[in-house]
Amino acid sequence: MMETDKIDDSNTNSQYPMTILSPYDTARKKEPSATFNAERESCLKCFEKWSETDQVEFVENLLARMCHYQHGHINSYLKPMLQRDFISLLPKQGLDHVAENILSYLDADSLRNAELVCKEWFRVISEGMLWKKLIERKVRTDSLWRGLAERRQWIQHLFKPRPGENHRPHSFYRALFPKIIRDIESIESNWRHGRHILQRINCRSENSKGVYCLQYDDQKIVSGLRDNTIKIWDRSTLQCTKVLIGHTGSVLCLQYDDKVIISGSSDSTVRVWNVNTGEMVNTLIHHCEAVLHLRFNNGMMVTCSKDRSIAVWDMTSQTEITLRRVLVGHRAAVNVVDFDEKYIVSASGDRTIKVWNTSTCEFVKTLNGHKRGIACLQYRDRLVVSGSSDNTIRLWDIECGSCLRVLEGHEELVRCIRFDSKRIVSGAYDGKIKVWDLVAALDPRAPASALCLRTLVEHTGRVFRLQFDEFQIVSSSHDDTILIWNFLNSITDRSAKSPSPSPFE
Repeated sequence: MMETDKIDDSNTNSQYPMTILSPYDTARKKEPSATFNAERESCLKCFEKWSETDQVEFVENLLARMCHYQHGHINSYLKPMLQRDFISLLPKQGLDHVAENILSYLDADSLRNAELVCKEWFRVISEGMLWKKLIERKVRTDSLWRGLAERRQWIQHLFKPRPGENHRPHSFYRALFPKIIRDIESIESNWRHGRHILQRINCRSENSKGVYCLQYDDQKIVSGLRDNTIKIWDRSTLQCTKVLIGHTGSVLCLQYDDKVIISGSSDSTVRVWNVNTGEMVNTLIHHCEAVLHLRFNNGMMVTCSKDRSIAVWDMTSQTEITLRRVLVGHRAAVNVVDFDEKYIVSASGDRTIKVWNTSTCEFVKTLNGHKRGIACLQYRDRLVVSGSSDNTIRLWDIECGSCLRVLEGHEELVRCIRFDSKRIVSGAYDGKIKVWDLVAALDPRAPASALCLRTLVEHTGRVFRLQFDEFQIVSSSHDDTILIWNFLNSITDRSAKSPSPSPFE
């Protein structure tokens, strides 16, 4: 007969047998005997006579003689005694500001739950205006919140009130927060479903038609046209307010800041204009063929040309711009450049992206993968996104040089591309603008079918340039129009009884 397996543990100490403890049940507790009651009273009287130090030592000795089961019961007994509602206790010590400061670090869900703890917590949150402070923190740190505050005009009730005005009550900000969240969700839904209000600027070029480049802010749109001019448009009226004349060829690229507009042209020159007066203040003659793209920032400018070269410039002032270095390496026209303090990135008709060191201007690496010439590119942090005449968009990790994803969907050359933390927006010679999910594109598990969120078709010609932010896309085309796609308010919002959420209605 087979013997059953036996477990022999020679290390087991018989003095301490293992026991399985059941939960403590007060209902099963026996009534104490008269002897116990008398002895307990005697012990307590002795205990009370001792100093605190002696009392602690005595209790430690008692605990050392108890079993694990008894420790568990004492732990359960002590837990609530050791808990302190410091939020309620601090104001009683005249430290309301400390309680407010602690709760001010909570996110919206936690703050909402904290209001329900007790009346004192609700009072601290209310009198500390913590919903107002939460909204202000979001506005300071998130460009979407900042833009929404300005566009919906509730920013006037944040931070310091205007002279002679008082803050709105706490209840106003408590009600405002969920309205803001609904507004943000509505904007995101508008992007995903392509709901927008479209505004159109007809540039009415007399001879050659087409808008090659643009940049915008809340007050104006600056556009470079095929008819050799730069036209500035008022955002509120959509009327042309200035025409800058000086180039003798099409204006192919431009960028402006609060002081200057700098433009590049098929006339091979780079021209500098006063952004306020429109006066031409400088002309840079270096490239021997068309200037196809330029970028400037922090006293440095990079230009690229059909002549296959890249020029790096030092900008001391509007009139003092000197050539630092010429970068040569591409075997065809250099169509686009971008840079930060670490790298200059260029893309060419030779199908390659080249990376250069910003401070030394030395060549670093080449990114290969596109099957035809590259027309557009944006670079930020480690990410490069490029568009090509092979009709695809590629995402690259600049540090390791690998292609992270290929986006397919355009039917012709991808002419312009921009991305932010959420989206990629591309425009192509097929006249279409596509909105892509950047987060999904960077996830190797995401299927290709989930990447393109929406295709926007309104242009009747090739899309040459676009820019976008959280609320809108502004695009230009060979059809001689500039289109403004407004996702903040959609046709659905307009037709509804109450438009987008506003706390002032």
